[in-house]
Amino acid sequence: MTSATTARGSAVRRRVTVRGTVQGVGFRPFVHRLAAELGLAGHVRNGSEGVVAEVEGAPESVAEFCRALTERPPPLADVREVAYETVPALGATGFAIDASKDSGAGGTLIPPDTATCEDCLRELADPADRRHRHPFITCTHCGPRFTISTGLPYDRATTTMAAFPLCPQCATEYADPADRRFHAQPVACHDCGPVLRLTVPGGRPYQGGQALAEARRLLARGAVLAVKGLGGYHLACDAGDERAVTALRERKERGGKPFAVMCADLAVAERLARVTPEEAALLTGRRRPIVLLRREAGTPGLAEEVCPGSPDVGVMLPYTPLHRLLFGLPGDPPGPDVLVMTSGNRSGEPIVTDDAEALERLTGIADAWLWHDRVIEAPCDDSVVRVRADGGGEVVLRRSRGHVPEPVPLPVPVVPALAVGGDLKNALCLGAEGSAWFSPHIGDMGDLATVRAFERAVGRLRALTGIDHVLLAADRHPGYHSARWARRAAAAGGLPVCPVQHHHAHIASVMAEHGVDGGTRVIGVAFDGTGYGDDGAVWGGEVLIAGYDGYRRFARLPYAHLPGGDAGVANPCRMALARLRAAGLPWDPDLPCVAACAPDELRLLQRQLERGTACVATSSMGRLFDAVSSLTGICHRARYEAQAAIELEASAVLAWPERTGAYAFAGGLDPGPVLAAVVADLRSGVPVPVIAARFHRAVAAAVAAVCRSARRETGVVVAALSGGVFANTLLDAECAALLAADGFTVLRHRRVPPGDGGLALGQLVVAAHGDRRHRRQRRQRQGGR
Repeated sequence: MTSATTARGSAVRRRVTVRGTVQGVGFRPFVHRLAAELGLAGHVRNGSEGVVAEVEGAPESVAEFCRALTERPPPLADVREVAYETVPALGATGFAIDASKDSGAGGTLIPPDTATCEDCLRELADPADRRHRHPFITCTHCGPRFTISTGLPYDRATTTMAAFPLCPQCATEYADPADRRFHAQPVACHDCGPVLRLTVPGGRPYQGGQALAEARRLLARGAVLAVKGLGGYHLACDAGDERAVTALRERKERGGKPFAVMCADLAVAERLARVTPEEAALLTGRRRPIVLLRREAGTPGLAEEVCPGSPDVGVMLPYTPLHRLLFGLPGDPPGPDVLVMTSGNRSGEPIVTDDAEALERLTGIADAWLWHDRVIEAPCDDSVVRVRADGGGEVVLRRSRGHVPEPVPLPVPVVPALAVGGDLKNALCLGAEGSAWFSPHIGDMGDLATVRAFERAVGRLRALTGIDHVLLAADRHPGYHSARWARRAAAAGGLPVCPVQHHHAHIASVMAEHGVDGGTRVIGVAFDGTGYGDDGAVWGGEVLIAGYDGYRRFARLPYAHLPGGDAGVANPCRMALARLRAAGLPWDPDLPCVAACAPDELRLLQRQLERGTACVATSSMGRLFDAVSSLTGICHRARYEAQAAIELEASAVLAWPERTGAYAFAGGLDPGPVLAAVVADLRSGVPVPVIAARFHRAVAAAVAAVCRSARRETGVVVAALSGGVFANTLLDAECAALLAADGFTVLRHRRVPPGDGGLALGQLVVAAHGDRRHRRQRRQRQGGR
């Protein structure tokens, strides 16, 4: 029965509001088709509150319409709530998509950017299709969303595509409910879309297909290209060309930090590493993150300078039509099938998105610029994930493109609050009620450009969520740039700011991710490199009994001096000497960490450690990994963060299957006996990989032992693992296995990074929980007067 033939007296009409990720995912076309299928009249529109529809027809058809919204939405949609109310029937006929309306309410979400779909890829490669070789081909099911959004509701006028009026053919597709591009906001073609250009200093400019052909030729000849992507520029070169990779590393001042690579397809990725089905699903899925894969021996076809000293290679597959065209279509001249694809910036700076800024900031690094005139509104680096080999699933190590701005559900309702994260791997978190939204990865807050990127990210999150926060949360470290910003913003707005201890935030983060309620306590193992402690020391080897409302320190690594602060972090050999001294072990000349230091350096260090001059006490597990890395001769001087620990893990991987035993900590977390055993094994000629594996297993065994002690004392049976050290897959898996075998419920990160990129979520729930408790206590005091 159609709405035209339904008697007005028997028809019903409902106003339906759908909240969640329902704009930019083909939801209105879906609603249009659904209404036609069920014979319903009415209309649908986008609004700031979500997608709003009014449907009229037979009662059973209207009820089926409401069910279908949650049971079979479009593939990119995430329906979080369907609310409806009965309104008077109007006797309407037909169904229309109305113009979007901004109601000022914040109930909708912009979807993340999505990899090019198979339908668009087929058209891209089809010479008979009018979008053949169109570098910006997209449809309702794929393409840019978050990075081009300028506001709500999500419509072409509130994206950077507003600068590109539709040609007649695209306009027809856009208006046709039967077309795959019906109301696809980024839709365009060769005639009306962005234009691809290639700029070569001192050379002639190229445009369109010529720009792409010349870019491919330059890559094949060993050039470094700045390539404009979805969320920013990449720096690209042939990953098999040792000279090109070395040039990129030197120009970017990258040190030894591994580069990510982009492979032409899954078969090429399988040449570099053994790819499991779960890893293949991530590589080919709609998010297309960088996936850390265990390298095959020798890694054929990959220059040594791509990822020196790392057990892993970070691999992604093309996720834009421009990437696909860079690798070539059938009939194109052969070119590289693996490209280094690293963030377009100088080391320590935020990713570049502006074209003029790219020409300025990447001069001296890039040989040419492949760019276009579609503006990037929201910077968004590539996400990084790995799959746990122990069956523990995926863990997100950097949460950015493909994930942002998807919300993280919260187990406890929170007042509108903004958590500003830490100073390394910074990411913000804005929350209200039962949801939290992360910003993309921002980076290290060590320069003015990153602070400005941070401020823009705050404004963008507020605009896209409609949340006006009433509370700020920050790390307790008095010198953190992020915490200083929070204090200034709080003072300017007359808002409270809640300082949250670093390691408490780590544990609260993994608790929140797993939906732990507000009354539960966990045994929190927080292992990282640096975090400001309650006593002013550098914490990082902590076992806490924790809930959202507080914590107590149950156990820790014994303190040792960190000589020279940041200088000590950059020189693992100095940390090794400090740990040897703290354990009462001599600095014998045959030890690699001693031999790595010149006599003058040794004398200076000895005086520093004896007097405590320019030293800070640290309990950091990350620094203990550094110490053992240098003690075994693996890494004495770190050229990037966590290099010594990464290379220690790479060594341990070589001996891991042999199950060569473990060292033993004393009294819980005292590493003295471990260090003595490492020295003895070195002198006995035990292979370094065996020593590295024994150390990893020793740390895991110590974690299990301390958690058992905490359980006996407290009765708590949940162990939560967090902090950057747990990005180490060997340690993470071994700790989880030992704890689970001992009867613990083990919480590990999956959707939220274990390192400082996930810190803001913990800050948010701790601060908001405390604020709610204080408000309740204040009301109780006022009521008792």
